Amino acid sequence: MNATAYEFSTWILPLVFAITFHEAAHGFVAHAFGDSTAWDLGRVSFNPLRHIDPFGTLLLPALLLLSHSPFLFGYAKPVPVNFRKLRAPRLGMILVALAGPGTNILLALAAAAAFHLLPIVPANAALWVAANLKNAVLINVVLAVFNMMPIPPLDGGRVAVGILPRPLAVPLSRLEPFGMLILIGILILLPLAGSQFGLNLNVISAGLRTVTDFLIRLILILTGN
Repeated sequence: MNATAYEFSTWILPLVFAITFHEAAHGFVAHAFGDSTAWDLGRVSFNPLRHIDPFGTLLLPALLLLSHSPFLFGYAKPVPVNFRKLRAPRLGMILVALAGPGTNILLALAAAAAFHLLPIVPANAALWVAANLKNAVLINVVLAVFNMMPIPPLDGGRVAVGILPRPLAVPLSRLEPFGMLILIGILILLPLAGSQFGLNLNVISAGLRTVTDFLIRLILILTGN
């Protein structure tokens, strides 16, 4: 039990801050481009308490961690954005969407750079701090890569809708109500179905892992680790 509590303590802080900074960044950029919806609701804040979803931010990650799930996932309360209020709506949509993953990459860089400060951390806390920093790098990169999948309502889907010509953007935007079902299908159900027939249909997850591993190696190189 003590070991489980210790492991949980090294994951929860990086996860909470990764998710809440991600959402706050969306609201900040939306406000800068003319939509005050999130600002008026007090959501343009880096205070985690303003963004925590009790199930998505706390309970779901805890259940996955305690069940030794091969992946850790969570979410915060989405920041409301009225894209029609944005100046240059298509460009605004792209930049608002990119703000979340971009912030996660910056957080991963900061966490990796902070490894150089470990020699000044008290010896009895150094291992715990190192585990938090390692998990912060992993969580932020995974969150950035996952959210850049070109499926609405993920950030990558909104970027795609903003970039693609209208004949392609409109049908893609209509997938938004079904986006999470599509993700569950291609990331969980499809691989499970393939395993029943001896087929490896886990290509999307494999691609995400490849991109994640590349970005983590690049971040470690850039930060001198």
